[in-house]
Amino acid sequence: MISYMELNEQNHKITELSNVLSYLINERSICDTTVSCELFFRYMAMVREHLEIEERELYQELLVHEDNDVRNTGRKFLSGSGEIKRVFGQYMKRWCKGKELRIRDHAAFVDDTREIFSLVTRRIDDEVVHLYPTLLDGGHIPMHAHAA
Repeated sequence: MISYMELNEQNHKITELSNVLSYLINERSICDTTVSCELFFRYMAMVREHLEIEERELYQELLVHEDNDVRNTGRKFLSGSGEIKRVFGQYMKRWCKGKELRIRDHAAFVDDTREIFSLVTRRIDDEVVHLYPTLLDGGHIPMHAHAA
C-alpha cells in the first residue's frame, strides 16, 4: 500500500513540474522543443499515475466504510478523478498528436494549460486538506512506507 509520504512526494513532483512548465509555456518558441514536450508529457503521465494509484489503493476502503462522511469523501474524490481524466482527454485531443504538442493558437494553449494546472493544484490542495486526513485518521494509509 502506498504511504502518505509517497503520496505527498508525488504531489510535490507534480506541483514542481507545473511550476516549471508555467514559465516555459509563456515563450512560444520554447513550447514545442524536445525538452519542453518531454516535461509536459511527464507531467501528464505523473498526474494520471497519481490518480490511478489513488483509485486502486485508497478509494475502495472509503467507499465501503461504515461512516457516511467517509463514504462521501471517497465518492467525491473518485468522481473528481473521473472528471480530471475527462478534462485531460479533451485537452490532449485539442493540443496533442501522439507525443507531440500541436499549438496553433499560443494564447489559447496557454489559457487551457493554465486551467489544467489550476485544476490539478486544486485537487492536490483538496487531497491534503480532506482526503489524506480521512485516510490517516481511519488508519487506511500508513504514514511512511514499510521496508520490503
